Amino acid sequence: MDLNKISYKDTGRFSQMILDYLNQNKDLGEYISHFPNEENFIHQINSKSANNIDRSLLYNVIKAQNNNISLSEISDKNIELLKYKNTFTVTTGHQLCLFTGPLYFIYKIASTINLVDRLRTKYLQYNFVPIFWLASEDHDFKEINSINLFNQKIDWDSDQSGAVGRMILEGVNSSIEQIQNILGDSDNAQRLINIFNKAYNKNNNLSQATRVLINELFGTYGLLIIDGDDVLLKQQISDVIENDINQGRFYNIIKKSSEKIAIKYNAQAYVRPINFFKLSNDKRIRITDKEDVDSIIKNPQIYSPNVLLRPIYQEMILPNIAYIGGGSEISYWFQLRDTFNDLLLPMPILVMRNSVVLLDSKKLKKIKNLGLDVSDFFLEINKLNKKYILKNSYQIDLSKEEASMKEVFQSIKDKLEDPSLISSLNAIEKKNLYAISTFENKIIKNLKSKHDTQINQILKIKNDLFPNNELQERHDNFMPQYLKYGDNFIKKLIFHLNPLDTNFVILDLEN
Repeated sequence: MDLNKISYKDTGRFSQMILDYLNQNKDLGEYISHFPNEENFIHQINSKSANNIDRSLLYNVIKAQNNNISLSEISDKNIELLKYKNTFTVTTGHQLCLFTGPLYFIYKIASTINLVDRLRTKYLQYNFVPIFWLASEDHDFKEINSINLFNQKIDWDSDQSGAVGRMILEGVNSSIEQIQNILGDSDNAQRLINIFNKAYNKNNNLSQATRVLINELFGTYGLLIIDGDDVLLKQQISDVIENDINQGRFYNIIKKSSEKIAIKYNAQAYVRPINFFKLSNDKRIRITDKEDVDSIIKNPQIYSPNVLLRPIYQEMILPNIAYIGGGSEISYWFQLRDTFNDLLLPMPILVMRNSVVLLDSKKLKKIKNLGLDVSDFFLEINKLNKKYILKNSYQIDLSKEEASMKEVFQSIKDKLEDPSLISSLNAIEKKNLYAISTFENKIIKNLKSKHDTQINQILKIKNDLFPNNELQERHDNFMPQYLKYGDNFIKKLIFHLNPLDTNFVILDLEN
């Protein structure tokens, strides 16, 4: 596997807040526990060691939730390790996307397993366990019910509503049949279809199906899967539920933090006076008024935290030292530092999941033959075409002429004292520079027609790497890669993706 990197800044796809975080800008220090360095994890371990986690309850819940699936030997061992005070978790999580959804779902888990391996090597006196948190209580069905596969959209049609994890799987078989027709009958294709049939059988709901699917793909690495939609786990946060709904304890804290962040950045998540929903079999309703205290204490399972209090719930039940997420996730965690402090709860180290562009040797060769780098394809298509033309038509680069023109105008300005004359000259300069730029574009347009084959080739590669002008990881499903490489696809990702390396990764899977 050939691995190249590009800085997140040079991709032009990430917010200034995330770029500053990756660069460990000290201004963000007040919104986090520690920056994600290997050396800082010992501080996080010490903080979490002092936090009272009901390990017995956690052990029993995870044991029960995973009782009906085939766990690997290492997963069984990891469940047992949760009993011990020197065991800590590294967690990621996501919505229950159909057939895992976009590629970054896979990258999240690979990044988590990789970080666990690194921590095990550095801190031999501790145990580390990778965790996937099922976002089963989310209710936005349209965000999770389809995938893009070889430029075809596969949908799961259903009129169900409420928490997606509780949805029955009626109609998913039709989607599996569509996939089977697309993938063909190779060994890897059949392996995928067998996994899907096992996961999405009629005896499961979407939460259990996603658990089976993730376990089939990642169980051999010891990944444990937990569902927060659980009565025993919810009992651990009944005080938090009551304090939020009836006392409004967290609203002002989060609001103040968000307003402070908003001075320089955009706050990611909207702050509400009440941060819980009420669950029923087919609904998830936002709570806007106070609730009966006895109802909360006796039935905490019917209350579901929103995006801002779900991290609090997670950290109250897990011996967790790190959360691995995408840019938007990391951003809303920043809003919660003061809430963690208020609850005397350690905030985990926030680690950016790896972002990846995948390509093969054939495509890489085409890019090199064009005289371009893979990193060039992060440019907008017009700028990319211009760069190619400039590289292959040296005579039309007018940047030196533009610079000379600016020097001439500056020389004239230096001789003037009247502001009105300087203003007039500025207008003439602007007009002339615009004329030069327009003329250069005409030359490029003329030359593009002479490089028509190469320009079309560039467009095709651009569309492959950035479908619909999105990052590949936000559009494509993992199946095309699994079809080519089988389990080696995931194995190579886990080996190469280091979430502590703050660069965007470009992978050639064939080398």
